[in-house]
This record gives sequence, C-alpha cells and structure tokens, in this order.
Amino acid sequence: MLVGREKELHLLHDIQNDDSSHFVAVYGRRRVGKTFLIREAFGYRFAFQHAGLSEGGMKEQIYAFTSSLKDAGYDVKKQPQNWLEAFEALKDVIRLSSEKKKIIFIDELSWMDTQKSDLMVALENFWNGFASARKDIVLIVCASATSWMLSKVVHNKGGLYNRLTEQIHLRTFCLRECEAYVKAAGLALNRNQILQYYMIFGGVPYYWGFLKKGLSLSQNIDSIVFEKDAPLRDEFKYLYASVFKKPENYVKIIEALGTKKVGMTREEIITATKIPNSGDLTTKLEELESCGFIRKYNAFGMKKKNAIYQLMDCFTLFYFKFLKSEPTDEHFWTNQINTPAANTWLGLAFERVCMEHVDQIKFKLGISGVLTEVNSWYCKSDPDNGIFGSQIDMLIARKDQVINLCEMKYSQSEYTITEKVDRSIRNKISDLRVVSGTKYAIYPTLITTYGVVENSYSQELQSVVTMDDLFA
Repeated sequence: MLVGREKELHLLHDIQNDDSSHFVAVYGRRRVGKTFLIREAFGYRFAFQHAGLSEGGMKEQIYAFTSSLKDAGYDVKKQPQNWLEAFEALKDVIRLSSEKKKIIFIDELSWMDTQKSDLMVALENFWNGFASARKDIVLIVCASATSWMLSKVVHNKGGLYNRLTEQIHLRTFCLRECEAYVKAAGLALNRNQILQYYMIFGGVPYYWGFLKKGLSLSQNIDSIVFEKDAPLRDEFKYLYASVFKKPENYVKIIEALGTKKVGMTREEIITATKIPNSGDLTTKLEELESCGFIRKYNAFGMKKKNAIYQLMDCFTLFYFKFLKSEPTDEHFWTNQINTPAANTWLGLAFERVCMEHVDQIKFKLGISGVLTEVNSWYCKSDPDNGIFGSQIDMLIARKDQVINLCEMKYSQSEYTITEKVDRSIRNKISDLRVVSGTKYAIYPTLITTYGVVENSYSQELQSVVTMDDLFA
C-alpha cells in the first residue's frame, strides 16, 4: 500500500516514458520507504536489480552481484574478479534485454563500496562510457547512508560530477500523510492518537505498518515495543548501525545530546563524549544532520560559531526516556497513561513534532510566502540588568519585521493560560528585547492541541495554532 509520494511517483513515471537515459539517486533515512517506492513506481519490473550486503568485503559483494546477474537471466561463464568486470557483465544483461526501457535498480549502494574497492570507478565507467550514450536506460542507485550518497554520488567531484539527471531525497511523512496511511489501512485512530504515535515513531512509514486493527493506541504501542518479543523492542540497536559502518561515536554523540533538551554546542559535545576536536567530528555531525537525526541551529541574534546541535529523532528520544532501562512490564505504556513521566515526555515530544511542521504553522499564520528564519533562543538570568532568564524553543523571525514567539503546549483539552503562564510569556518577550536588542514586533503565538480557553490572559495572544492546523 503506497500512500503519498505523488511528486516522486510523477517524476519516476515521466523518466520511464522519456526518450533518453536517466541516472537517478534516491536517498533518505533508513526505513523511509525508498525501496518500496522504486518497486511500486516501476511495477516490480526491472531489467536488473540488486541490493548490497550489509556485511562482507569486496569478494562477497561481487559474489552477491553475480547472483543478481544470474537472476536477471544472464549466463555467467566466469566469476567477475572486480567491479569493472562485474559492470561489464551488467552491460551484457542490458544488451540482451527486450524491455523498451531498461530499469537498472541498485539498492544500498553504499554497502557495496568496501575498503579499497573500485566500485565508484566502475560505476563511473558504466554510466559515462555506456549508459549515457544510449536512450533506453534508467539507472537508479539508492542508499540509506544519506551522507555517503551526498558525498560520493550527488556531490561527486570526480568522473560522476554533474552526471545525475535527477535526485530524490525521500523524507519522512508529515502528519497529514500519516493520517492518510491510517485511513487507507482501515485503522480507527483519531488525530490526537495519530499525533501521539507520531511523537514516538515520527513519520517513518515502516513503523506505521505495525499498527493493528482492534487494538487501542496504548495496546498497539505495548505490542510494538514493550512486549517480550515486540518487533521494535531492539530497534535502537540497529537504527544507527544500519546507517553508519562504525556507529560507536555516532551513538556517543546522540547519547550526549539526549541529556539536554535545548541541545549542545560543539565544545559541550566534545566534553561529554571525549571525541577529539577534529574534522572527523565535523563529518559525523554533518552526517547525523543529513540523516535527520539531529538539527543544527543558531540561537537568534547569536554568531554562527556558537551553533547548537539538538537531537530531533522521535524514536531515539522515546528510547532514552522509556526503553533504555529495559522495562519488563509488557503493558508498560498502558500503565504509563497520565503519569508525570508520560506527561512530561508528551510536552517535549510535541515540541519536536511542531518543529517538524513549520510549513504548516507558517500556513496557519498566513506567512507561507514570507522569508523566515526558524530559531531557538535562550539567555541566563541577570537580575541586576532586569533579565529573568528564558528558554524559547521556537522563534519565527520574519522578513516583514515580526517575530512569532511560539509557546508549544500539549494538552488533552483546550489549554488554559494562567497568570503564571502569562507572566512567563511576558518575561520571555522582555528578555528577548533586552538581550537581543531586536526592533522587530514580537507576537506571542500559542501552538497547542485543541485551542485555548478564552480568558483575560488569552487576549494577549496574537495567534493560536491547533493540532488540526498541523495536519493541514
């Protein structure tokens, strides 16, 4: 069942019907549906398809590739000894194919690029010296290692420079797409339940496939992650290992970021992880960001060298909060309903979901066409200078000289702004004006599930964004 992906499907169908050859790179985080999209788009009909091995050296990779050549109907008379020979055999598969358009699909290409491998040389020779000179080939390469795809294929500085004809960065679903999936699967979940499930698993389509009819949301979550043989109970062990060949330091960074809600500077990460300050650390941070596990942002009004790195992956945050301690209660989540721990997590997770839906928030605010920067901001208390000390998780700084100061509050009913909350918002506005020196107008904006209870304090709000707006 393929839900959404209309833009990507339209592009792939246009490519199939075009009268020239195409070289397409498809990348995105693990389990976002890359392979499924390609198979569905082309009706599972390929002149050749192959998936790299997650383990194994060049010898094992080429052996597996040779097996795929045989599956494509090619009579392999001699085992290729290197990638150049393997791709020569692939040329023969294409020459023998009767398909009008020869769809060549190579999945998990990064796994095939083993140490001292000539894979990229062979791929370059295959495309530049053979495929691009024909009009009937669609070469699709795919990988979950987003950073590898960006450096080795998309931004290749060698023979494949500027040779891609198309690239597809397949992103996670937004709430609207998850709702479409739920409806297509015949699941009776309301928007608040969809939102809560999104808080745990984000918009990764694979995770949504575990939901079962007839079970409540909490029963589903227990069966998916907390029961003894739950299918995703050990997911964290494989999440980073499947993307990075040596995941240990990546996990160290993730674990460090998991201890601070607001995020950490590079220097703080170095102190917490003991990873040396080097170009290798820069690469790892960039790779984690490109895969969507973390985000890098500059606090409003502060210099870029003081950038903050913040953990964004929903499942990782849930794991640190509830799964890392390895709970033995198979009904753990059902028994967590309305506990302080669960309610605290709901508030934090809702903030992350809002950060993933900035486009929907801007649409509700009527500023979709306005150039904006989305930042967080903080300052320490300084009573001598009238500074209260504030943490603002989302600021939308607009080109029209307005800042939407966003308060994100998860609630099971309409949210009530109390005197305490009102005072906190006023203090944040005051701190932002004093410390940043901004001359922009500051609009207090509430993002919550069911709207706001009308009272004297709610009148100070300039805008209210609801859960339904996040589904827009």
